[in-house]
Amino acid sequence: MNLSIEAKQLTKCYKGQKDEQFAIKNIDLQIPQGQLFGLIGPDGAGKTTTIRILATVMKPSSGYAKIEGFDVEHKPEGARAMIGYMPQEFSLYPDLSVIENLNFFADLQGVSVTHRKERIEELLAFIRLDRFRERRSEHLSGGMRKKLALACALMHEPRVLLLDEPTTGVDPVSRRELWQIIAEVLLQDVSVVVSTPYMDEAERCHKVGIINKGQILVTGSPIELGELLPYQMMEIIARPRRITREIINSTEGILSWRPVGDRIRMAVNDPDKVEKELLKSLKTAGGNIRVLRRTKPIMDDVFIHLVESSGDKDER
Repeated sequence: MNLSIEAKQLTKCYKGQKDEQFAIKNIDLQIPQGQLFGLIGPDGAGKTTTIRILATVMKPSSGYAKIEGFDVEHKPEGARAMIGYMPQEFSLYPDLSVIENLNFFADLQGVSVTHRKERIEELLAFIRLDRFRERRSEHLSGGMRKKLALACALMHEPRVLLLDEPTTGVDPVSRRELWQIIAEVLLQDVSVVVSTPYMDEAERCHKVGIINKGQILVTGSPIELGELLPYQMMEIIARPRRITREIINSTEGILSWRPVGDRIRMAVNDPDKVEKELLKSLKTAGGNIRVLRRTKPIMDDVFIHLVESSGDKDER
């Protein structure tokens, strides 16, 4: 298997006044060429630290990571030539226009003058900003800024793209557009690592690593991770809500539940039995059931199960 990214026992710790504090600990990664890998977890889980080490911005305390065979600590220049890195915070020059920022990054990445004009025009069309080439980046919307930063990261045609929470803080339309652009990048056989706190974005990835408190709890495809649950999932939409919740709390066989929008997701061992009990109880109470069905696990379900299994119930 041709690995674009490999990490073994990757660790970053900081020495405090009393003891060492680990930002990440013993991270192992194997990401093949052309794969979209999602690093999924809440704020403070260690996503940004992992991305920064892979991007050669930060040195690990121990362990190693390689980008296209180049060790990020001992051969950083070789690794950087392979990497396109988009940090979480907007890092472009606000007083430069879109075209000026692209030209600056072309200079920075050593893109030849003969190839530069063609590459910039290609990227402007690719990110749908060709009509805004003269606009200062400080006057771009949040979604446009993210797309410009992505174009700058792609300027030198990297083999590996590292995106640290690229969709955080953007509107739903821009979020969808960014994912469309990422999908098109993958068609060019580029390996992409994307970190995000949004569990639903894991469904877009070939493989996912769920990270919490600096450690990867599990890796696998979204389907594989859904199969880890030792129970089945159901969802219900019913009125009145207060009575529905009271009945769910008192129904035998419902292991846990949580509201998600206008519905309630329930973890159950025997869906048929639970369905019969809920139908009977809500009918007796005069409730109105709009939806009551089995449903596929989502990444939120997997994350909550893993965190609770590790004893960190306070993370819910």
